[in-house]
Amino acid sequence: MESQKMLILVLYTTLLCFLPTFSKSDTTSTTPNHLILFCSGYMPPEYAVHGSFSTKSDVFGYGVIVLEIISGRKNRGFHDPHNHLLNLLGHAWRLWIEERSLEFIDDLLDDTTNTSSEILRCINIGLLCVQQNPEDRPNMSSVVLMLNGGKLVSKPNQPGFYTGKANTTETGSSSKQEEVCSINEISISFMQAR
Repeated sequence: MESQKMLILVLYTTLLCFLPTFSKSDTTSTTPNHLILFCSGYMPPEYAVHGSFSTKSDVFGYGVIVLEIISGRKNRGFHDPHNHLLNLLGHAWRLWIEERSLEFIDDLLDDTTNTSSEILRCINIGLLCVQQNPEDRPNMSSVVLMLNGGKLVSKPNQPGFYTGKANTTETGSSSKQEEVCSINEISISFMQAR
């Protein structure tokens, strides 16, 4: 029970760093009211690719931190030993859709039956925060309600920067193995003088 209280305390302390930094009337501006500084590993996909940000940009960084705290690993530099293409977010997502999220939890966290449901709830919230599409991410007030248990937690979609293969059970595709490499159909002609 003590580790559960500690986890909630750490998550709330982290939450204070990610409260919205935009004015209430400004939800999709490209001009910040302050200096934006995203560290590698916490930068949302829409900012990394297009340079755009919104109130949901901070939510992405918060979700990364939640998943880092629960796993005891950093997003930057993480390598899944079973799938080298996955970062920490992809690893959490893969375990989530395979219903093996308990494997994601750091060994130092107390994963007894009464706390594992709370930790799984936090993994779910973290995955909601790091979804690829900013419109799918909750706002920070919803995150607070979900952490308090006052709001139902929905099923997350694919996280940002996910580079793994699509899950065949969710996409409805056949169970045939996907090709990892492509076949290049370029021909080379050598010319010789007669």
